[in-house]
Amino acid sequence: MNVVIYARFSSHSQTEQSIEGQLKVCYEYAEQNHYTVVGEYIDRAMSGKYDNRTEFQRMISDSDKHTFEGVLVYQLDRFARNRYDSAIYKAKLKKNGVRVLSAKENITDDASGILVEGVLESMAEYYSAELSQKIHRGMEINAQKCLSNGSNPGLGFKVDSDRRFYVDEDEARIVREIFERYASGETKAEIVKDLKRRQVKTSLGNDFTYNSLSRMLSNKRYIGVYMYKGQETPGGMPRILDDDLFNKVQDILNKNKKAPARTHGEGEYLLTTKLFCGHCKNMMVGYGGTGKSGRQYHYYICKEARKKRCDKTIVSKKKIEDKVIAECLKLLTEDNIKFIAKKVAEECSKSPDNLTVKQLKNAIREADTAIENLWKGIEQGQSVPMLTERLNKRQAEKAALEEQLAIEENKRICLSETQILAFLDFVCDMPLDDVNKRRAIINILVHSVYLYDDHFTLIINASKKPLSVDNIPLEEIEEAFSSDKTYEDQCSTMTSSAPPRISACS
Repeated sequence: MNVVIYARFSSHSQTEQSIEGQLKVCYEYAEQNHYTVVGEYIDRAMSGKYDNRTEFQRMISDSDKHTFEGVLVYQLDRFARNRYDSAIYKAKLKKNGVRVLSAKENITDDASGILVEGVLESMAEYYSAELSQKIHRGMEINAQKCLSNGSNPGLGFKVDSDRRFYVDEDEARIVREIFERYASGETKAEIVKDLKRRQVKTSLGNDFTYNSLSRMLSNKRYIGVYMYKGQETPGGMPRILDDDLFNKVQDILNKNKKAPARTHGEGEYLLTTKLFCGHCKNMMVGYGGTGKSGRQYHYYICKEARKKRCDKTIVSKKKIEDKVIAECLKLLTEDNIKFIAKKVAEECSKSPDNLTVKQLKNAIREADTAIENLWKGIEQGQSVPMLTERLNKRQAEKAALEEQLAIEENKRICLSETQILAFLDFVCDMPLDDVNKRRAIINILVHSVYLYDDHFTLIINASKKPLSVDNIPLEEIEEAFSSDKTYEDQCSTMTSSAPPRISACS
């Protein structure tokens, strides 16, 4: 597995030598666990209380490239001391299939911390989804009026300040030419070649391609049909073509149409970074396949099995996710929900989240005292030029501290037990097939899942250390798709890391 090492030392308490010590321990840990270290990110004299660390931000950005599957730190406080930042950046890494691993701690984080991060991530996703719903409601209102929703209107159309479509006659002439040429028997390849020669561009300013021309030739907007989410409103757009020409082109397209290309399987793989092979302990990742009948399959496969280095069979995505969620729901009793809400509220209210704010307030009080003393000295006539210089410096320091305090107070997690309890109750009341509910349950409760041939072990986040629920039967959950599976194609872009080292759980 490819990992990168992130190391950091603080200016006030550590030295350059501490970096060497962190790297030594991390490299030893990587060797013991058969990780391949592909890079280092080192922040020198930078506090972990803040997220404006150059190398840290570069590492987060580089995770988009999918060149590494884990971030290895000496201890988790090297990654971030602020719980909010830790949750946000771990969520970003997780979306890229990257997991944070600690060389000195047996699990990826303390269980209370994981609960906090799971609730934070789930609540953020909920509010994001709620905002998305409001946006979609606004778009639906626009669609009812046949107004633009901001998407590309297409060659030949423009949008005015009131979001209404109108015809651009210069571009409309090109549209009519293209349809007439195709209707007269010219091929798409010939038309594209000529458009490129003449430097005629698409509505996005790009060269025409076979695909962009195909989309244009089947666009019903050109005969005045407004389209939104599959709904068609005849007369909702200004017309560029007459029906006869458009229908003739559609007849030719249908005759020349080839069998539809196979597409990647869709669906979010909720157990990404949490599901591990019980045979080799490597991560299982989401893949998709299409059968001869055209049916789409979604499943998890061990990364080593795909390389023929493990005999673990594939498992149905829906079945394993359903089974894990069902086991989690058994644990979401009224008492356990109250426990989670109380634990998360306690974690949100205590340090280190409030520690930075307290330190800044103390520093501001010290600056106020120093400024007051300097004013007294000036009033008494003590070396006025020197005291004035020191006064200006102190006032500038205070202004900087107050600015930082405003930033930190804005970042603080202000979740009460009542708010968290209300959110958890809301999640429990959501329909079982709601993806937001399923994602929230897995984020909050599931630490990891180890999948064997006839059972799996579920590691649940608990108060002091993960709780292991062993030997949960699979009930024929394995699925090999047999002869119906004609090919398999990766449909999750997430890569993934090796599992955390977990000590014996009770």
